[in-house]
Amino acid sequence: MKLKAVFLLFGLWLAQTVSAVNDGDTMKDVLGKYFTVGAAVNIDIVYGRSPEEARIVTDNFNSIVAENCMKGEVIHPEENTYFWDDADRTVKFAEDNGLEIIGHCLVWHSQPPEWMFTYENGDTVSRAVLIDRMYHHITNVVSRYKGKIKGWDVVNEAVNDDGTMRQSPYYKIIGPDYVRLAFEFAHEADPNAELYINDFSMASPGKRATICKIVRQLKADGCRIDGIGMQSHNGIDYPDLDEYEASIDSFAACGVKVMITELDMNMLPSPDDFSGADISQHFDYQDKLNPYKSGLDSKGRKLFEKRYLDFFGIYYRHRHQISRVTFWGVTDKGSWLNDFPVEGRTNYPLLFDRENKAKPVVEKIIKLFSE
Repeated sequence: MKLKAVFLLFGLWLAQTVSAVNDGDTMKDVLGKYFTVGAAVNIDIVYGRSPEEARIVTDNFNSIVAENCMKGEVIHPEENTYFWDDADRTVKFAEDNGLEIIGHCLVWHSQPPEWMFTYENGDTVSRAVLIDRMYHHITNVVSRYKGKIKGWDVVNEAVNDDGTMRQSPYYKIIGPDYVRLAFEFAHEADPNAELYINDFSMASPGKRATICKIVRQLKADGCRIDGIGMQSHNGIDYPDLDEYEASIDSFAACGVKVMITELDMNMLPSPDDFSGADISQHFDYQDKLNPYKSGLDSKGRKLFEKRYLDFFGIYYRHRHQISRVTFWGVTDKGSWLNDFPVEGRTNYPLLFDRENKAKPVVEKIIKLFSE
């Protein structure tokens, strides 16, 4: 009897100890067993001006991406002038805190270097000139962080939802091979860096088919391409979950990593004619488009949790195909969705609220991956 009592006490102690350890686990501890868990960070975080948000990052995530400071218009404001300060600081923040860092992004039709596509007189540059400018931009940016940045979003948002190629200045001036050239330039600048193609609305069958075709062609041409980024700017009624899951399978079948790269949840109603995450969209403010000025109501909170758990259920089922899940932002107050595509709205798209507190769904996501 005494021996049984000893074993019983030991069992109770062990259970309490395990429970205490699990209670302290964060997303990077549990989900990180399968894929890295990241967040896009702004310059206030990396410069220490938002210490509470910085603590959220270091406690919960093991990967970061620069939200804006590595985009062309910021890092390369003039043809022969680079602005490195904010990008350097972001890399240092990652190094100081043992975080993986992803570079975003090298070639994108939106927020490019303003001078990229025209001569000083305003005329459109030639194909040869744009290739040369693209080469030097990619080479100088990637080379500066050689060995420090794990991977780069090389080409961002190159495909329309219907599967046609976006008629961006890169496409119009260079032609479809601008994608291949961008990957070749990036690989030459840092042969050890992973290289990705990234896009929104990746559950669209037409876009899915074209992305797969591009990736297979790049591989056939001998180009390095390591992953496909599914931006995942999701909403309460989009995307279709079956199509979203089908895209994960299709992208994995291309022989590359699948990454959830810009995850958030738009909790607000969409204006008429709203489409995807194209940041060129702007709509006039209407009260009916801003229903949660003082916070989500009970119905909204339940829907928020359900949608996030639906998606993380998919990520759990595909945990061996997914290499990274990255949220686009850290807390609700700093999310780009507060003003997109309607300025002046209050949105609630992320896992940490405006008071820097974890929402209840965080614990539920951790529990899902613990079972």
